[in-house]
Amino acid sequence: MPPTALIVDDDPGFRRAARRLLAARGFEVVAEAADAGQALEAVRAHHPDCVLLDLHLPDTDGLSAARALAASPAPAPRILVTSTEPADFATADLTALGIVAFVAKDHLATADLPALFGFSAA
Repeated sequence: MPPTALIVDDDPGFRRAARRLLAARGFEVVAEAADAGQALEAVRAHHPDCVLLDLHLPDTDGLSAARALAASPAPAPRILVTSTEPADFATADLTALGIVAFVAKDHLATADLPALFGFSAA
């Protein structure tokens, strides 16, 4: 069974591209969300193995969203954070937030997503 994923980004075009990339790398995308509130609901409903989470969301920032996801009573998914600004993560303790890695959006297409999430390639 492939690992399941949730995509959280307010840009529908990015979500479509991320869905294709994740599917091509052996993930089953079970849901998409445009903000942190929808992401929390989707985690409760679908229990994804991992979350591709944008740093800049309309209702909160990605680090706060990761903190909320890590604190949810459901098994915490592995979180990979995306942004166009990698400097935003210079002082954050990503591991404590359940974040396994950061990848710049412009490098997502070439990234080894299974390895970044901690899964073996299919």
